[in-house]
Amino acid sequence: MKNSNFWAIACLALAAVPAPADEGIWLLNGFPSARVHKQHGFLVKQDFLDKLRLASVRLVDGGSGSFVSENGLLFTNHHVASDCVQKLSTAQHDYMKDGFYAKTEAEEKTCPGAEANVLLEIKDVTAQVNREVHAETPAADANRLRKAAMSAVEKECSDITGNRCDVVTLYSGGMYHLYRYKKYSDVRLVFAPELSVAAFGGDPDNFTYPRYCLDFAFLRAYENGKPARTPDYLKWSKSGVKQGELTFVSGHPGSTGRMATLAELLFSRDVSYPFLLGYLDGVIQSLKKFSAHSEENKRIAQDNLFSQQNSFKAFTGFLAGLKDDSLIGRKRDDEQSLKAKIMSNEESRAKYGKTWDEVAAAYNEYREFYRPLLLLERLPVRGSELFPIARAVLRYPVEKAKPNAQRLREYSEAGLASLEQSMYSDAPIHPEMEIAMVQHYLRYLSKELGPENPLLKQMLDGRGPAEAARHIVETSKLSDVAERKRLAADAKLAAASQDGMLKLARILDEEARRLRRRYEDRIEAVVTGSASRIAQARFSVYGSEDYPDATFTLRISYGPAKGYKDANNRAVPYATDFAGLYARATGKEPYELPERWLKSKSKLNLRTPFNFVTTCDTHGGNSGSPTVNTKGEVIGILFDGNIEGLPNRFLYRDERERSVHVPSQGIVESLRKIYGASRILAELNVIDK
Repeated sequence: MKNSNFWAIACLALAAVPAPADEGIWLLNGFPSARVHKQHGFLVKQDFLDKLRLASVRLVDGGSGSFVSENGLLFTNHHVASDCVQKLSTAQHDYMKDGFYAKTEAEEKTCPGAEANVLLEIKDVTAQVNREVHAETPAADANRLRKAAMSAVEKECSDITGNRCDVVTLYSGGMYHLYRYKKYSDVRLVFAPELSVAAFGGDPDNFTYPRYCLDFAFLRAYENGKPARTPDYLKWSKSGVKQGELTFVSGHPGSTGRMATLAELLFSRDVSYPFLLGYLDGVIQSLKKFSAHSEENKRIAQDNLFSQQNSFKAFTGFLAGLKDDSLIGRKRDDEQSLKAKIMSNEESRAKYGKTWDEVAAAYNEYREFYRPLLLLERLPVRGSELFPIARAVLRYPVEKAKPNAQRLREYSEAGLASLEQSMYSDAPIHPEMEIAMVQHYLRYLSKELGPENPLLKQMLDGRGPAEAARHIVETSKLSDVAERKRLAADAKLAAASQDGMLKLARILDEEARRLRRRYEDRIEAVVTGSASRIAQARFSVYGSEDYPDATFTLRISYGPAKGYKDANNRAVPYATDFAGLYARATGKEPYELPERWLKSKSKLNLRTPFNFVTTCDTHGGNSGSPTVNTKGEVIGILFDGNIEGLPNRFLYRDERERSVHVPSQGIVESLRKIYGASRILAELNVIDK
């Protein structure tokens, strides 16, 4: 299903030398079957890829999964499902602490606001998106024209098919694909283990290996009030993972930066990552302080805290990679080599020679306003559940009244149903945690923008950050879904409302939109146009097939289950086992096992694999991706990478860099001998029904 125009124009080669053996987050319509066959002796056929495509699931709040039965049983990570588990929990029924198992279909609980997508079709719409864009079109106008075209293509697809339709930007604008999805908006919780074993080791062990996490959960997709029919499911392996065997991961990696120019990488190293880490650290400290007040506060904040800590540790690893002289050196050498070849030819020099300078100039300008853009538009009130709702309620009626082509992209017609489902979710809102998050935000703004900043003064309204935060939250009624619907139905009502959180959103809105417009016109527009030309330049020199950076769309990665030697040259085995879990347990957080695990130890085969590693090329967003063997059978689930692998965001290496999975054997052992989850085991065809 390769498009010849695509390979002739938009392909990017990362270097003039062959890629490492198992590198690649491959498109479904661009998978290197011949390469895999040559390296591993297994020929990946189209029916194998189609099966993975139709069984793989994208969970729109940021993760992956797969169908593992014909009745909509959905396999994912605990940390992906934890948003649902947390929202369903109460002080009386803490499913994060105690786990959850629906012994009957009637006991399966609806996850508030959840949505699952299955990819039905991929279509190249590059020509349609670029139809109104010409060589002489100014960059900002070209960017707006492309976005308008993308919204139009999505709406036409959605109107005709009734499916969710997303136009995906690939190769930084070198190509555009239309992804058509079947959408499940009724997703229910079936099983989740206790958090203490799902995230055993907590933040200290996050992004490490050897590892001992039972990080899986089961959900179920429903249609018309009944379990969905999903005939294209993945069968569960009877034997499980084996050392050295070839594995495949199908999932939705969020973003990578392998095709970034040196200017972009240096911007991330020197500007965006250090600032983001400082912001995240403040959120984390505020959540820890809030959690320390009571056990109930700790329960309320635990999922939020884990999410912030996970992001902080990931960006710490990314920044470490960019501070690695060898990584930056390889990127610099690659770019300089390509530029030298381009400049040696008069025709290519005229066509491409200024491209890198244009990108560098854009990122120099971006340094001037990145911080306020992040704080006011991209990540305002980080850690708050209520502020994103307030912003959506404010912008929804304004954007909906505009022609589809002129709206902010997240309010385009094709995506409104999903937006409304999220905006009107009945998930619980916790006022005291909201106050803590708003208070941190106001204090951070004071530090970054200065206490005399006019916007900050409006937010504080003569109060200190603590008093202002409490006033903003306590005068908001947006916890009530009916109130959200009332205000979102009329832009004038939303504009006049004295609701505290809505007023905060209004104060930010004008400046946030201005900064966003500046970014889209001055940075995004230049980078998109330049990246497309760099794609053409690179192809003209190297002519090599390659994959685009990750875009939270379905990709396939592959590699063997394989151990490694650590930095001290000590052998690290490919798998850990139950015996290692018990040896690491100390009885104190974060190495405390649930009581039922302590009582059931004698029943277990302690040599059963508990976690394992592969060389599969995976990234954030892949969490919950099924790990399958060459038969297409589930042998595990991806849940993490090791710390050494975080710089793979920019440059794939596989000496010590590994993806970390929970094996199917460990899941079955725990379901059978600890949880007695016979209904699930029967549905997986592990035991007789």
